[in-house]
Amino acid sequence: MKKIIVKLAIILAAIVTASFTGQTQPVLKWGFSCKKTGPSAYNIKAMATLPNGWYVYGINNNVEGLTPPAFKFQYEKVHIESGPTFGSFAAALKDPLFEGKSTNIYKGNISISVQVAVDGIVPPDFKGTLTIFASNGKEFYPMDVDFQIPVAGVARSNADQPQIRIASIDLQSPISGCGGYTMEKKSLLAIFLLGFAGGLIALLTPCVFPIVPLTVSFFTKASPNRKVAIKNGMVFGLFIFLIYILMSVPFHILGNVNPEIFNTISTNAWLNLAFFTIFIFFALSFFGFFEITLPSSVVNKTDEKSSITNLGGIFFMSLTLAVVSFSCTGPILGSLLVGSLSGGAWPLTAGLAGFGIALALPFTVFAIFPGMLKSLPKSGGWLDTVKKVLAFIEVALALKFLSNADLVMHWGVLKREVFLITWIVIALGLAMYSFGILRLPHDYKGQKSSIGRKVIGIIALVFAAYLIPGALPGDKTNMQLLSGFPPPLTYSIYNKSVGDNSRLEANVINDYEKALKLSDSLHKPLLIDFTGWACVNCRKMEENVWSQSAVNTYIKENYILVSLYVDDRAKLPVLERFTFETKDKNKKDILTYGDRWATFEAENFGQVSQPLYAIVDNKQRLVNNPIGYTPSVHEYLNWLKCGKTTFNGTLANNEDGK
Repeated sequence: MKKIIVKLAIILAAIVTASFTGQTQPVLKWGFSCKKTGPSAYNIKAMATLPNGWYVYGINNNVEGLTPPAFKFQYEKVHIESGPTFGSFAAALKDPLFEGKSTNIYKGNISISVQVAVDGIVPPDFKGTLTIFASNGKEFYPMDVDFQIPVAGVARSNADQPQIRIASIDLQSPISGCGGYTMEKKSLLAIFLLGFAGGLIALLTPCVFPIVPLTVSFFTKASPNRKVAIKNGMVFGLFIFLIYILMSVPFHILGNVNPEIFNTISTNAWLNLAFFTIFIFFALSFFGFFEITLPSSVVNKTDEKSSITNLGGIFFMSLTLAVVSFSCTGPILGSLLVGSLSGGAWPLTAGLAGFGIALALPFTVFAIFPGMLKSLPKSGGWLDTVKKVLAFIEVALALKFLSNADLVMHWGVLKREVFLITWIVIALGLAMYSFGILRLPHDYKGQKSSIGRKVIGIIALVFAAYLIPGALPGDKTNMQLLSGFPPPLTYSIYNKSVGDNSRLEANVINDYEKALKLSDSLHKPLLIDFTGWACVNCRKMEENVWSQSAVNTYIKENYILVSLYVDDRAKLPVLERFTFETKDKNKKDILTYGDRWATFEAENFGQVSQPLYAIVDNKQRLVNNPIGYTPSVHEYLNWLKCGKTTFNGTLANNEDGK
């Protein structure tokens, strides 16, 4: 850990130095070569000429944090056997940048080599990054040099490169305009209301609720008259709202880089594991095992500023509220952030706006009508109960993040039944706590359960009973109340023969070319299902619309269904990996099945959200307008019939090559 910190400090110092001095990194022209040295063994060499006064660092084990040059290869089956080694002898330098320590450096013409071995198929080229440090004695620069080196004797044929952009798919001119439903976007109002509900829940937590009367009393007592108190209260609420809105600003900037980035973030396995860990951490705090507090220096700084009796002081008062209430609002806010990420920056802004307004509302209302403060219930044990009930909910929500990671990486750890059994245990735990059977920190023996707690316990028991059938073998219930949260019905610990045999499954999954051949040979249109392992609305469509007999039968009899998972992290075969140039002239590495299908969707259908359904014929022409999430069975079935009717009308022409 210490070495990592030192290395980060070195890099940060380099950035700061460059900022103040106005110096720029030396422009080096790198050359790379590849030489075969044995069966599946190669020597990779990097060469450059340094300008006068510049040098690069070699191996310096005596200087903490100064790592040697490193080659990182994109293909996971390329292993470094030895190296890196330099083609010349190092010079010794008592480096002023490292407290005069003796460092090994290289000047002039340099070459760096590594010996690698490849397991299995040798790729047509070696792609990766060389990381090295350079300096002129005053500035220090980390350098990342991307390389792509052709491998002699290994060529990629055009057939090896998967097809991404299909010229015959014309989104503006489908064969038929029938079924032209507009793409249904996630309602910003619905997300705003969800955020508003989250803010109301946050108000009931012990970190926020007691602050309301204290803050309002401050305004009424510190203000010279009621008019000023009302104005200050409204400004205070406005600042709370703006603070939460500002959290979404970086995502608007980030969104300009790559339209797929939100989907990539929300389905990233390691990020989901991080959220799982964070939510469990928050839940343990809510249970009362420990208290989460931000560093006192942060709280003190904002609190000091809040004593100023002007707009700046009111702003810092609102900032203080956001900081000190973080231990309670963080988990609720985290759920909102992650739930909105895949939709882009505006849904995130809408959710945060709702959250901020709900949190600010009581401060403003009570500042205008201070007499209403008397009607507020007093802080007490009921707040602790609210916090612990939220802890059980946090644990349940945490499992969703673990499930997302498990699904996209195909670990097979949290199958549908395991997920549901865990939720049953959580629900029973909540019931036991509510009835006073299970004691948590700060509870005492003989503590009476209020009517409210008993009601919560009964609801928890009913919920557990609702989940039990889904965890047992036999015909599966769709559990529409939870549709999209548990893993899909197909992700089961039981044999495929057990359960709902009428379940609709793709003819081919993640194989567009094979589906296209089936479409041509069976004279059926191709129904493309752009989906995701972690896509909630995709599961809702599969479990609530596709499961209906009319839709299920119609697709089976009239279509070749192919499901393309845009968040599938399984690696493509090495010969099918390549760098693709998008319509926007950006370079994108296609390394996984998810990379391929996400790009396929964006390039041909102009969408990066899921689910998306499109119908193409055996000539890869768009039959009618694509549609997205369509919870109406009638509307979705009409769209399918529209596509099939259009396809039948053009089938003869297609077979004639017209």
